Amino acid sequence: MDAAARDTARRAAIAECVGDIRAIEKAEGTTRPALDRIQARLLELAARTELFPVSDFPPPAPDAERKNTLYRLSEDADHRFALYAQLCTGGVRTPAHDHTTWAVIVGLHGSETNRLYQRDEKAGVRQTDEVVVEPGAGVAFMPDDLHSIEIEPTSTVLNFHMYGLALEQLHGRRYYKESTGEWLHFPASSGIRDLPAAA
Repeated sequence: MDAAARDTARRAAIAECVGDIRAIEKAEGTTRPALDRIQARLLELAARTELFPVSDFPPPAPDAERKNTLYRLSEDADHRFALYAQLCTGGVRTPAHDHTTWAVIVGLHGSETNRLYQRDEKAGVRQTDEVVVEPGAGVAFMPDDLHSIEIEPTSTVLNFHMYGLALEQLHGRRYYKESTGEWLHFPASSGIRDLPAAA
């Protein structure tokens, strides 16, 4: 498949997948069973590996402060049903945080450790589980669920991130600062790039 054909097929597959996800949420609302179905549908899209080679998602510059880049694959006009591909080319570690909207992450290339937490009155947060997001595996979050992400410094990771509302619109997120025991504001994401055409 040449680059132009891949780009056309990729955009069509993304549109079909997001359409199915809209239908799932409309029929079932924001529930854990609905998120399980959304995750399963995203895994089907991720299985189309010929449409999402790592080489089609340029990495950050070697001297960039951030070692990850978010590519917008789809977003509705009202900023709902936002799908991203996140490429990480170095160590990434986040504190425990929420999303304030539903979220699903599934793997395309490499592996990413997600630690899941509950709020704890004494300790701030308490880890309850650990999930490795990799090809064929994912994880789903309700709006108030907590997780952190860790990627090894030498890894290259490409994942799908799907949100009920676009990341630039999430102004009420919070993260837990372990060193001070505080819940702090997690700024909305910026610097997101649009879906690149196949090279």
